[in-house]
Amino acid sequence: MTSTDQQATATEATRSPGRWLALAVLVLAVLLVAVDATVLGLATPFLSEDLKPSGTQLLWIGDVYSFVIAGLLVSMGSLGDRIGRKKLLLVGAVAFGAVSVLNAYATSPELMILARAMLGVAGATLMPSTLALIRNIFHDPKERSLAVGIWGAAASAGAAVGPVVGGFLLEHFWWGSVFLINLPVMAVLVLVGIKLLPESRDPSPGPWDLTSVALSLIGIVSVVYAVKEAAVHGVRADAAAAAAIGLAALYWFVRRQLTLASPLLDMRLFHHRGFSGAVLADLLTIFGLSGLVFFLSQFLQLVQLRSPLEAGLIELPAAIGAVGAGLMAGHLARRASVRSAVSGGLTAVGLALAACTAISASTGVAALGIALFAGGVGAGLAFTVTADVILSSVPKEQAGAASAVSETAYELGAALGIALLGSIVTGIYRGFTAPPGVPAEAAAAAHDSLGGAVDSARDLPREQGAAMLSAAQDAFTDGFQAAAAIGAAVLFATAVAAWFLLRGQKLEEGVAHP
Repeated sequence: MTSTDQQATATEATRSPGRWLALAVLVLAVLLVAVDATVLGLATPFLSEDLKPSGTQLLWIGDVYSFVIAGLLVSMGSLGDRIGRKKLLLVGAVAFGAVSVLNAYATSPELMILARAMLGVAGATLMPSTLALIRNIFHDPKERSLAVGIWGAAASAGAAVGPVVGGFLLEHFWWGSVFLINLPVMAVLVLVGIKLLPESRDPSPGPWDLTSVALSLIGIVSVVYAVKEAAVHGVRADAAAAAAIGLAALYWFVRRQLTLASPLLDMRLFHHRGFSGAVLADLLTIFGLSGLVFFLSQFLQLVQLRSPLEAGLIELPAAIGAVGAGLMAGHLARRASVRSAVSGGLTAVGLALAACTAISASTGVAALGIALFAGGVGAGLAFTVTADVILSSVPKEQAGAASAVSETAYELGAALGIALLGSIVTGIYRGFTAPPGVPAEAAAAAHDSLGGAVDSARDLPREQGAAMLSAAQDAFTDGFQAAAAIGAAVLFATAVAAWFLLRGQKLEEGVAHP
């Protein structure tokens, strides 16, 4: 086949309506991974009652999924570039469905931790593959911007829809049902994906460096673990040791990539100011929004005493705003500018966090909805435009690795947002004073968490229990307000930084078809 024939074939593939059906398959995958990241939160009390995990085991059940995904994304993105992104996506989808069954029917805390880790491995194969395939399916830049917008909207919507889906299932079924919903979706993804998704890979990828894979995993998991442990328990020897190991591994990883002929991640990408600025904005957008949604879920259930389903529904405006902004992001970035879209989005997330500094037990649904909608619009705008910038900054052959950088920023932003903002909430919360006469054991349980305060209050005399619960709820609200204020300051500062880092950055214009 001549080069002219190949170009004609590529053009026809680009214009084929099947590419939008292929996008629908990819959206299914990213939606499910995003839902799975948040759906477990509401199931934790039910899971705890059934499996009886220790406090440390419960933290690992909640954290190990995101730890493993964050640690493997770069490696899996690079693997997809080498063996084929369609192949990696379909294998990962089958594994994700199979391991979901293991999660649903886990019979011990140890098995649950292992199952969540395995689900993280499977999830790490899905996310970079989806974005990289979009880069290779949509060659027209304007169409690609819309496709990335739909992809980003699914990622944002999935995180917000997770609590709604979880709340509905938990009110009707047992906790394992939150995992079994993965099976029919994954079955559709595999059956339709085999037919519709085109294969793509780097034509000359070089070997997959296992040493770099290990260094990436050890480095990211250790650093995220250290941050989370320090946030919960303060800086202790184990957290300091994990941080030292993680930073050393990441330093070695970077040095190794600079010397390899076929690196796992081409570090020269970060010499591109637009690429680096987009990654930073990506990370801190999710930092602010994940911290807001995570602690707001607890606030709605444990301070305002709403049901899981009601709390999930209240958070839906964030998803609606993210979907709408994601779909319009490419158009807005071209009409105005990339830096206006990203800085504006970051400012909107910052304003949503700033609004939460005035939140209280009596705050109504309308005020919460407006703040969450603004945060969702900002996140959808910034996240989608930065993903487009990251993809368009690299050759198609490196789409998997670039996609993995975007996804790693997302996962690290979520982990750091919950951990760092969580340390502020926890530090202020634990400073409240229990009413006189409360038994030491009940006071200790109350100071450990707001959930512990709710449980302890039930076992105390009514007036004493009500007084202790009120003090605990006030302290949690104070902590949430302080964390929101700091998060807002970080987002406003990032908006200013993005304005300068993304100066002159443009999205590609559409290609005129004959």
